[in-house]
Amino acid sequence: MAKMEPKLAIFETFKTKKEELTGEAMRQRSIIVTLATENNPTQMTRTAIAQRIAQENNTVWKNIYSGIFRDLDEILIPLNIVEEAGRLPLRRGPKALQEKGIPFYQLTQRGLLVAISLDEIIGREKILERFFAGAKIDKEFDGEIQVLAKFAPRFVYSLFRSYVKAYCDGKFSDLFPFEKARFMAVSDEAILIQKEFLESFINMPKQEKEKTLSFLKEMR
Repeated sequence: MAKMEPKLAIFETFKTKKEELTGEAMRQRSIIVTLATENNPTQMTRTAIAQRIAQENNTVWKNIYSGIFRDLDEILIPLNIVEEAGRLPLRRGPKALQEKGIPFYQLTQRGLLVAISLDEIIGREKILERFFAGAKIDKEFDGEIQVLAKFAPRFVYSLFRSYVKAYCDGKFSDLFPFEKARFMAVSDEAILIQKEFLESFINMPKQEKEKTLSFLKEMR
């Protein structure tokens, strides 16, 4: 039997509950969120990740450890979204394990790109900066995204979400190369509506702009 290719499941929902993420989706999202927001290597091991997720979900970490192990070793690492960042020395346990140490993990450039698409992360602008600092991207495209991120961050994050979701849906086989043409080609309906509004607003006479802004101020 042929081995199935690893697939990122962060947007997968139940067949009968399309608005509800599966356990696998939530687990993978939690791993990525943890690695995107944590800097302490001791909190970036498999055990520490499981303990953090368990605490957030009021469950026992040993019950989800096997799922965390599988998501890292069979999905996120093979897809080059997560990579081993180093080893922490052990003072106790078998000598061989003490010498080898415990691995801790970090997000790759692809992983940072995925993290930008997750709404539950607070402070995504820092992740966006890290991504652009390390990614090999056309300078003009880089500049355009960074200007938009400064003035319309939610719009930019929605673009990243559509791009990553398109990858998860199998519309392309790799998140890289990160190119403008492919990035813009996967825009969903919500993004096209925002684009239409922006283009219309730019061309409005001053009086109509003021009325539109007055209307939008009432929105929450």
